Order: sequence, then structure tokens, then C-alpha cells
Amino acid sequence: MANKGKRRKTGLATAGYGRLISDISGLLEQARRSAARSVNSILTATYWQVGRRIVEFEQGGKARAEYGKQLLALLADDLILKHGRGFSRPGLQRMRAFYLGWEICSTPSSKLEARVRLAGDRPVKTIKRQTVSAESAQAIVPAQPPAQTALALASVFFLSWSQYVRLMSVKNPRVRAFYESEAIRGGWSVRQLDRQISTQFFERTAHSKKQEMMLARGQRPKPEDAVSLEEEVRDPYLLEFLNLKDEYSESELEEAIIRHLEWFLLELGAGFTFVARQKRIRIGDEWYRIDLLLYHRKLKCLVVIDLKVGKFTHANAGQMNLYLNYAREHMMEPGEKEPVGLILCSAKNNAVVHYAMGGIKAKVFASHYLTNLPDEETLRREILTTQRAIQARNRGQV
Repeated sequence: MANKGKRRKTGLATAGYGRLISDISGLLEQARRSAARSVNSILTATYWQVGRRIVEFEQGGKARAEYGKQLLALLADDLILKHGRGFSRPGLQRMRAFYLGWEICSTPSSKLEARVRLAGDRPVKTIKRQTVSAESAQAIVPAQPPAQTALALASVFFLSWSQYVRLMSVKNPRVRAFYESEAIRGGWSVRQLDRQISTQFFERTAHSKKQEMMLARGQRPKPEDAVSLEEEVRDPYLLEFLNLKDEYSESELEEAIIRHLEWFLLELGAGFTFVARQKRIRIGDEWYRIDLLLYHRKLKCLVVIDLKVGKFTHANAGQMNLYLNYAREHMMEPGEKEPVGLILCSAKNNAVVHYAMGGIKAKVFASHYLTNLPDEETLRREILTTQRAIQARNRGQV
């Protein structure tokens, strides 16, 4: 170890060793981002093709609505068994809508591009500057490609699947086409696209007297629009497509605390059993993670645990209520009782522990739950002790 330290103190630094590290790091980050985007392009092309096959099976999309629901339900059951959790009925509905909402067109240069279908929609207030799609709209004609591989069609989709999912929430096809075109032109991240749609960028621009200025300003990203490499590689849709697990926490401190509390609760002898950590769930088009999911054998119910490194807020309670509603609808097994939520908030010198009863309204029933669960003060002390031990260990490593 001493020799290693001496080698690090030689003239390597003056010979540009730091720059070498920086260059290699840049290469690796660029390669990883490129790999994630390549897989995402294949994912998007595959989902378009899945949607196409579903529509064609439904006799060109003209099948009765009830028949379509039955088909998607049956498909979801069979595909989940064979290919994993990424093919739920809402997911298949989204793929079907993607095919119906986007067509592959041939450009003047004979290249294929995926664009929003515009036929038969109602006109909306126009924007003076011609967008990329509008400039070539006269020359682009629909092209029905043969049943090619996803790899062959991947290059025609310029945005990520997460971005197409967000665009599907825009109902008017021409407005949707505007956001698509601006996202492609400006290289928007999914966060920038979401922000612009949420703040009605199209409507604000259409009614502005200075549309060119608005469009130029809209292309400038904000700091919160940036997507880190880890977020790009761990995109939930990407992991779902590859049928990979997604278990990670917001920070090392949060991960250390939740791991210790998991051990503490399981060793407490109160009847807890482990179900999942960092359980990823999708509600609508939003992704959430349940920090820890346990089952209580005496109470015969799930215990949803959410940890926040910071002060307790009303938003924490609202999010837990969302988790409990989801658990009640999608995770409860026959014969089980209402799930219970446990919110743990760890500020710098304080900790808050709060049990959320969810749908348990009867006072007697709720008190029965609380007498069988660890009391809040015990958990509060354990959080503070754990937090101080981790911080002391980290200081000792500096």
C-alpha cells in the first residue's frame, strides 16, 4: 500500500494524468449515454410494431371496443408470463395508441421518419415560424414499411419512449406535432418537454406577438431540465423493456438508513417479513419508488415504508396516501387487511415518524394496528442513532 501511495505522488500529475482521467471518464459517459439511447430507439421501434400488430389483429382497428378490451387483457396476461412486467394492459394500450398516433413517412431524400398523424384533425391557431415538420409537410408522404426488425426501424424515431408517452397526453394532433418538432429541433430532454407542455408553451407562443422570440427562448434549457447519466441508464421504461430490476436509492445516507431499519424491524420480533426494497410502481404516466415494503404476519397486511432525508411536509403524507391507494388496489391479496403506511423523515437533528392508516377509519381498528406495530418513539430514536453513526463513519473516512 505504501508503494502505491508513492507512485501516486510521482510526476504523473504534472504529465497530464488528471487530463487523462478526465478524457477517459468523458469517453465512458458518452458511450454509456449512447448505449442507453440506442436501446431506447430499439424499444420505441418495437413498441410501435407491437401496436401495429395489435391494430392489424383487430381488423384494422375497427373491432368492437369490448373485443379490443378482451384482447388486450388476454395479451397482457400471456406476455407478462413470457416476457416480464413491461406488458400490462395499460402498457399495451399505450403501444396501440402510439401506432395509431404516429406514421412512418418518406422524406424528399427517400429517408423514413416517424411523424404525428395529422389527417382528419381540426385546425388550431398557427404559429408563424414553420416548424421542421411543417416545412417538409408537402413533400412527406405516408409510407407503410414492411414488417422489418426493430433495429431496422430504430433510426426513424428521434425521441425516447418516455418523450413519446408524454406527447400522447397532448390530444390535438397538430399541437402534438408542434411539441414533437420543437423537441427534435432543440434536443429537448424529457423534463424540458414535460415542462413546456405543462406550461402550455404552444398556446403562449401562438398568442404572442413575438413568436420568434418565444420559440428561441423555448429552446433554451433550464438547469432542472438536465437528465443525469444514471437517470438515463436507469430509465424505468428501459429497465422494464429489458426486464431488469431497479433497486437504488436517492442517496447513500438514505440507502444506509433504510437498510438498517429493514434489519431492525425484521429483527424486532414484531411479525414483519420482507417483501421488496425500492419497489417501483407506475401510476398513470408517473413513476414512483416505495422505499421498503414489508408484510406484518399478525395484522395480515402490507406495511408501506417511505423515508425522506429532510423535514416532514404535507406532501409526504399526500404521497403516502397515493402509495396506500395503489397498494390497496394492486397489491392486496384476498383475505388481507388494509395496508398501513409508515413515513420516516430524518432531518439534521430531528426525526419524525408517522403512521398513515389509509382506508382504516374505525378508531378501535386503527388502535389495534398501532398496538401491534413498533411505537413511533422507538423508531425515531433508531433513525437518529443510525444517522449519527453513518455520519461519524463518513467523517472518519475523509
